Amino acid sequence: MIESGKIRLRKTEEGDLAFVIEAERDRHNSLYVGQWNEQEHRNALRDPDILHIIIEDAAGEQAGYVIVTGLTDPNLSICIKRIVVVKKGSGYGKETLRLLKEWLFRSTSAHRLWLDVKTHNAKARHIYEGAGFTPEGTLRECVKADDRFDSLHILSILRTEYEAGR
Repeated sequence: MIESGKIRLRKTEEGDLAFVIEAERDRHNSLYVGQWNEQEHRNALRDPDILHIIIEDAAGEQAGYVIVTGLTDPNLSICIKRIVVVKKGSGYGKETLRLLKEWLFRSTSAHRLWLDVKTHNAKARHIYEGAGFTPEGTLRECVKADDRFDSLHILSILRTEYEAGR
């Protein structure tokens, strides 16, 4: 689909789902991202509103995955629902975000690209803000996680902001 010298983003295939589930459930990721079962991921592969992507490193090995929703949104607002990187500390998350922004703003009619991040995930929020995403607000205690509730920061970047920053 799209690549740089560092990573390649390609559509997820059914054979990738075991990796996706394992990455999502990994203890280094599960505190920060939502959890889908295999059937939910499988359904997403066929949904025209969803883009399910595998992140591969330069050697072609799976390094993570991404879920993008809202491809058919009449308001032209696309959501990066989930970014999960298993090979941490290599800059794959930053590079994935850069490539996604570039591809979505060049290949779709998106006006707004947005995401949410759990309030306790300061590292990810720092990366999103560094990539040009603007904080919009906080949804307080909106996600039930076991015996607690997590809050989410909402961030976005508009097409005009993306184009001005290039």
